[in-house]
Amino acid sequence: MNRAQVDLNRLAGMDAAKATRLLHKVREETLAGRRPPVAPRPVIDASWQRMFRLGLDPDQSTSSVLLQRDELEERRRSSVLGEVMRTLSAGLAGIADASMQIMVVTDELGRVLWREGNLAVMRQANGICLEEGAAWSEQTTGTNAVGTALAMGKAVQVHSAEHYVHTLHNWTCAAAPVHDPRDQRLLGIVDVSGPASSFHPATLALVGSVAQLAEAEMRDRHLRSIERLRSVAAPILCRVGGRAIAVDTHGWTAAVTGMAPVDRLPLPKSFRAGRVWLPSLGMCAVEPLPGGWLLRVQEDARPADAGSGAASRVVLDLSRPRRWTVSVSGTAGSWSQELSPRHAELLYLLALHPEGRTAAELAQDVFGDRTRTVTVRAELSRVRRNLAGVLAHRPYRFSEEVEVELRRPDHPMDLLPQSTAPAVLAARSGMTA
Repeated sequence: MNRAQVDLNRLAGMDAAKATRLLHKVREETLAGRRPPVAPRPVIDASWQRMFRLGLDPDQSTSSVLLQRDELEERRRSSVLGEVMRTLSAGLAGIADASMQIMVVTDELGRVLWREGNLAVMRQANGICLEEGAAWSEQTTGTNAVGTALAMGKAVQVHSAEHYVHTLHNWTCAAAPVHDPRDQRLLGIVDVSGPASSFHPATLALVGSVAQLAEAEMRDRHLRSIERLRSVAAPILCRVGGRAIAVDTHGWTAAVTGMAPVDRLPLPKSFRAGRVWLPSLGMCAVEPLPGGWLLRVQEDARPADAGSGAASRVVLDLSRPRRWTVSVSGTAGSWSQELSPRHAELLYLLALHPEGRTAAELAQDVFGDRTRTVTVRAELSRVRRNLAGVLAHRPYRFSEEVEVELRRPDHPMDLLPQSTAPAVLAARSGMTA
């Protein structure tokens, strides 16, 4: 029988003092290892468990060493979020001010880069070190909306005694991650925080919507940049013999000739002009273009140069809480690529089952539903485009010629923390070796 859990919507309708006492009781009993009157929300319970493992003191201060002004300014200049601050501010700062709250924007490490909103609340926020240049990851400040959204990769609301550190019990906060639509890289967190009396469960939806608006603006900027690159590349490709493709710096295709178009070409981090081997194309001659690259496929490359059987080792690194990578190396060189949460799940499952998995088995592993094979096949088709020569199918598996190393986090509970796939949940519980 399922236990009742804390419900923020019901809390909002309760007497404020009674709701506060309930949250404090849930926290007190849970931290003492006893059964609370109602269970904490799963996202909060998972965060508290991470704090236990870190050995974080719930009575510690939330103070951190602030970034120096020059370093703060440098991080602001280098952050893509600076390009959409006007959108974030227009969507949240005014509402935050009127509702006695503040808007906070952090980088991908949880460092506060900007804050706006109610001046009185800003002064209160200084008392808990919620100020520009401060660190708000879970490792520094315990369970809080910014840090927990970073750890989970999704929007999170944390209210009153749901915060792990006692100092924050008079606060409420709601935060959402902002991703770069070009490569899905986490850029940072947008958050609304204020005194616990300003709590409203709808704040989370508002923050999430504004984060999506910012991503949509970045996506629109990207599409315009692709159009500019296409106008430059199209006349050049008309004169190129053989196969060639023009991509932006993130690998998105602007123009192509002599080959089937793809939406995006995975590029290694160390991509540069010259001769470069790519898993999906083989050996290419790379030339810079304004805003991107021109890649000419070297049709006369020798088989060994073109990467035939070149891949011999794959490292699937899932050891970090929110950045997962796959690295491929062999006779033609090496490259690595960051993985989306879904692709990380699928490659993890294939690494666990060297004998291979059918689409139905993977659908059961990921969704708990063997009939969702169409989704699995579509995702694995995208994965295999990026890992040509490494993944086989019928059944899906890593090629026998490839040595696979799987790097797990130190604690099973930190494995792909945002995943709800049944096979991953089982692995976190120690049911899978």
